Amino acid sequence: MTQQRGQGPATFDFLGFTFYWRRTRIGHWRMGCKTRRASLRRAKQALSDWWRRHRHQPVEAQHAALSRRRRGHCTYFGVHGNCQSLLRLVAATKRAWYKWLCRRSQRKRLTWERFTDFLRQRPLPRPRIMVRIWSG
Repeated sequence: MTQQRGQGPATFDFLGFTFYWRRTRIGHWRMGCKTRRASLRRAKQALSDWWRRHRHQPVEAQHAALSRRRRGHCTYFGVHGNCQSLLRLVAATKRAWYKWLCRRSQRKRLTWERFTDFLRQRPLPRPRIMVRIWSG
């Protein structure tokens, strides 16, 4: 049996998630859930494409649209055990917004420190676990 050798059974993908077996802290096997790799890559690519098309908009309009997009993604993918995938998208969002704000002029006026101050003034919605799919 593969579980005794330290490996869980095979994983499977369903509705944009990858379900896999993981070990609990006390050594029991439990089902885990994370965003499917292709879904996360597609979300990052869609985000980059959106920035390319809307980089000319005012910053407040960008912030409002980005907040809606991020809230929608977290509503669907915000299930118990998927926090790492949500945080990866958060980091990609920040990097993409910084990149496209830096490209708005010929000179690089925006440093990463100024950008973090900018994000403190205009905070984006924090990723939250919206659904607890495992009992206990």
